[in-house]
Amino acid sequence: MIDRRAFSIGLAAGVAGALLGTGRAQAVPTVRNVVLIHGLYADGSSWSKCIPLLQAAGMNVTAVQNPLTTFEDDVASAQRALALQDGPTVLVAHSYGGMVLTQTGVAPNVTAVVYIAARAPDANENYSALAKRFPTPPASAGLITTDGYSRLGKDAFLNDFANGVDPVEANVLYAVQQASVSSLSGTAKATVAAWREKPSFYAVSKQDRTINPELERFMAARMKATTIEIDSGHLSLVSHPHEVTHLILQAAGHA
Repeated sequence: MIDRRAFSIGLAAGVAGALLGTGRAQAVPTVRNVVLIHGLYADGSSWSKCIPLLQAAGMNVTAVQNPLTTFEDDVASAQRALALQDGPTVLVAHSYGGMVLTQTGVAPNVTAVVYIAARAPDANENYSALAKRFPTPPASAGLITTDGYSRLGKDAFLNDFANGVDPVEANVLYAVQQASVSSLSGTAKATVAAWREKPSFYAVSKQDRTINPELERFMAARMKATTIEIDSGHLSLVSHPHEVTHLILQAAGHA
């Protein structure tokens, strides 16, 4: 069981380590539901550090399991999770999951969208073309494709995807990484942009080696998101769960 006092102290320490950005002040309603969307080379267990913290704060948490077969399949999975919520909901995504969030976040029961080192395309924007405007991060060189499905090789996963994560945890995450259809990353395209309609929040990973941090800053600034910067690698939700949880609770009107 999580000690609520210890949780509060941990949150305070986490906030002290995060650099608040210059995003717009956003009024958000207080909600109790949160849906979490994972990215590529991962599954729903990547949220396992944040889930108990959110639950300790009284949130009803659902972690989506993306099939990573087609963008449409992933969107449908998130939509099913949203449809099961009993009221207003904050939608959160990491990495590629931001594509899914951008498409599904226009749902009427979504009150705010939260991007954690995530892709945040505009409607009908070619994300791959956008990313090419910035230096290519090193994780991309570690992709291994077999029979049309892609995974990150062990060195790239541990050093570039999970940099900053405890080595024991990083190896567990490597063992459970979910392969994705190799064409998924380059062909996914959102037809709407939830961040243009909903209060938006963004956590930049300052040491990210999977998505260029400058690209993250560009996307956060473009959406005028309430922004924090975390001194972490791509998996801030694993290495810095208190900071990530605090941002989610802020979007839910609790922080």
